Amino acid sequence: MAQKSLKTLAARNARTLNRTHLISLAIHLTYLLTRTFLFPRKPLPYALCSFPALGIEYWFERIGRPTHTESGEVKRAGEDLEAKGLTEWMWDVLYWTWGVVVLVVVLGDWCWWGWGVVPVYSAFAAWRTYSGVRGGMGGLMGAGGEGGGSGGGQQQQSKRQAKMEKRGGQPQQKVVR
Repeated sequence: MAQKSLKTLAARNARTLNRTHLISLAIHLTYLLTRTFLFPRKPLPYALCSFPALGIEYWFERIGRPTHTESGEVKRAGEDLEAKGLTEWMWDVLYWTWGVVVLVVVLGDWCWWGWGVVPVYSAFAAWRTYSGVRGGMGGLMGAGGEGGGSGGGQQQQSKRQAKMEKRGGQPQQKVVR
């Protein structure tokens, strides 16, 4: 059964990479032909905005392209190109770059400013992640006395703990198995 999942992943990765390369080729070729024959466009913004996307595409090719043995068996299926996290973010950058290039072809050079959304969104996502981690560790920092807990270093009780102490009983500890 494991070989079947490898074959499925390898086929899906190969289809995804082939489709990605064809779309990228069509978009960039359209831009270059439009720039050459119809409207003069600035080459520097194109280079600055397209090279990260082309680098991402190259990276996907390196990690995702399946390799086969001489007999046709899957030797390595490649990494999952539908993975969450960084891979998903890289796809977003690639799609956004394609959209900006198409807008530049249709509307003009001022659309290169649309690519500035990528670093702004990245900074926002990094801040949100940092804030979530910091918020999640708030209780740990307060318990150690280092994180600026309130009440002169005492731990703050939950409502349940306060009720149990008020009744005179100790709350039972949960056993983690």
